[in-house]
Amino acid sequence: MPIYWAFLTYMLLRPGEENHEYWFMFNGIDKVLHLSIFGALGFCFMAAFPKIKFYYFFQIILIYAFLTEILQEEMGLGRSMEALDIVADIIGCLLGYYIYKFLVKRFF
Repeated sequence: MPIYWAFLTYMLLRPGEENHEYWFMFNGIDKVLHLSIFGALGFCFMAAFPKIKFYYFFQIILIYAFLTEILQEEMGLGRSMEALDIVADIIGCLLGYYIYKFLVKRFF
């Protein structure tokens, strides 16, 4: 969990690069990436702390999402703060949370 969180922080705050046109690129791919990596974060967070209350889980993830977006803007490394990234982050975490809860209920 700490390794994934550290890697995620590094990837979110590293200097921005010029987007190249690849065959898999489309408008909004960054939102899909935010959703998926935060979905994994939400799932891993719940796996690491299965007894945490939803309220605390949501607060921690929300603060992290806002903090990374604010730091992207303030660090001046070619990244910018986007409100839709925060929305994608939150939706991803909620998906990870509910997938974890579903799997635990279903298989354990």
